[in-house]
This record gives sequence, structure tokens and C-alpha cells, in this order.
Amino acid sequence: MKRRQLIKSLAASGLLLTSATSSLKAKAKSVIKWKMVTTWPKNFPGLGTSANELAELITQMSGGRLEVKVYGAGEVVPAFEVFDAVSRGTAQMGHGAAYYWKGKSEAAQFFSAVPFGLTAQEMNGWLYSGGGMELWQEVYAPFGLVPAAGGNTGVQMAGWFNKKINSVDDLKGLKMRIPGLGGEVLKRAGGTPVSLPGGEIFTSLKSGTIDATEWVGPYNDLAFGLHKAAKYYYYPGWHEPGTTLEAMINKQALEALPADLQSIVLNACKVVNQQMTADYTTQNHQALQTLKNKHQVDVLKLPDDALQTLKALSDEVVAEVAGKDKLSQKVYESFIAYRDQVAQWTEVSELSYLQSR
Repeated sequence: MKRRQLIKSLAASGLLLTSATSSLKAKAKSVIKWKMVTTWPKNFPGLGTSANELAELITQMSGGRLEVKVYGAGEVVPAFEVFDAVSRGTAQMGHGAAYYWKGKSEAAQFFSAVPFGLTAQEMNGWLYSGGGMELWQEVYAPFGLVPAAGGNTGVQMAGWFNKKINSVDDLKGLKMRIPGLGGEVLKRAGGTPVSLPGGEIFTSLKSGTIDATEWVGPYNDLAFGLHKAAKYYYYPGWHEPGTTLEAMINKQALEALPADLQSIVLNACKVVNQQMTADYTTQNHQALQTLKNKHQVDVLKLPDDALQTLKALSDEVVAEVAGKDKLSQKVYESFIAYRDQVAQWTEVSELSYLQSR
């Protein structure tokens, strides 16, 4: 009798063990694993860490059902090949900035930064409530991509220069790392725009390969040590008044997810988009004080004549880009109409308050 009970007990244990093993295997199979490739150096403060936060948030919100692993620039693909990698499905997600992809679509630039364009708050207004996101989706659809706002740095700095800018004439002949529409404006002003990924900026500026560079603002610029390569730090960031970062998603991969996971991915992007602006607002102030007080950086305002010229050239460049194809024109008209409309409220609310404060 005891022998029979022992056999039954062992059999039950075996069944339980088999059942538990099968359950674990089923659970392991149910975990979906995604790659996120970025245009940023791995773990770079602000930009790179926001990509990390997005991946962690998706993993946590999904209860571990969707795991996202982040790869910095060069780990899977070079920085400027992120768009193609996500488009063809090498990675399911990418984190970067839309103005890097003007070679794919001129209209893409409007969803990152337009010189003398929208601030971070205004940009979010256009994207989420003013029809901008629907246009962005239309621009990326032919590439099999779904775009999402994945952060905003706020108003950036004009950049680092190895000589003083006393007038607009000092921009002539200047070799400057500056992407997107801002680069074309500099070209019209007589300068030479250079396109470089973030990881190559310091060496190029230090060696004299370029004469100046814009990057982001005090938070990121201090982390890159740009104060060791140039002395003069200029503002305002006319070329990037509210730069939206993007989280692009492979459409086929997104649509293969259950509805709840799709919602988690898209809403996690919204959370990180808001969080980045909060982080930069805090970190930029602290970093600026370090640059000024510890490293004795000269923080200077661009001359009024330079800003006026750049504004006039910007209007020309943006209008010309819009005229290159119907979709760009469609995006341009929406963007400009929103800017002109919201500017009236911004002047009454934000600007008047800041001036009084």
C-alpha cells in the first residue's frame, strides 16, 4: 500500500514538474523582444537616456510581455542608418530626429525643428491637437514606419564658435556642424554646413575640421566637453526653438502586437516626450552655471543684424523646401498656419508674463 502511495506521489510530482516546465516555456515563448536603434551615443545624457527610459517604460507597462533593448549609434547600425534599419525591420524601433532624414523626405524636417518655428509647447500643440501627427504619419507611411514624438529639448543654444560673431559677415566662410533646415540657412548666409553624428563633433571642433558647432544646450554640451574645444557659446537657438525627438516604429511589427501592447508603445512615447522637456528645463540651468562659473565660458547673444538676416533667409529656405513636392507643401501650410495662429496667444500669455516677471 505504501509502495503504491509513493508511486502515485512521485507520478503527481512528475506531472507537476512537467506542468510547471511547460508553463515556463510557454511564458518564455510569449515574451516579445524588440530592438531599438538610436542615433545617439550609448547612454548619452538626455538623448540616449531618454531612449533607455522609453524602452524600460514599455517593458514595465507591458508587464514584461514586450521587452525592448536599446542599441546606441554604431552598435547595430551607424547613426544615420537608423531610419533604413527600422524601415526594413532590422530593428522594430528607432530613436532620433526627423531632420536627419531629409534625403528620404523633405517634409520630414518639419517634424523636428524649423528655424524661427514652434517652441516645445507649441510643437506639442501642433502635433497632438493641430493635425501635425496625422501629417507625420502620412509622410512616413510609404516607408512602413509609424512616427511618434519621443522627447523635446526645448529652445537650444545657437552653438559653440572658435571666434566671436560681431556681425552677420562673420558667418561667411564658417564651417559649422548644423543639420536640417538650419544648415541650409547658414549656407545662404555664406557659411558651410557640415553634417556629423554626435560622436564625431568634439574631435572635429577640437582639430579645426569645423569652426563651429551646434549640438543641443548646456546639459548635453557639457557632457560632450565642448567647452574644451571652443570658447564662445552663443544664444538663442534660432535654428531649433523646440526640437522634437522621434521614436519611429516599424509598422508591421507594431500591427503584429495585440491592441493593448500597441497602445502601451504609443502612450509610453507620449510620457517620455513630456519627461524629456522637464528634464532639460532642470538640467540646462544647472549645466549653464557650471559652464559659466567653473569653466569660464563666454555666453554671448548673437548680434541683432545676424538674427534678422537669418530670419529672412529662413523664411526663404522653408518656403522653397515646401515647394519641392505636394506633401511638403501640405505640411508647410499646416505648420505655418498653426505658428501664425498660436503666436498671437503666446505673445499675450507666455511672452507678456515672462517680460513682467
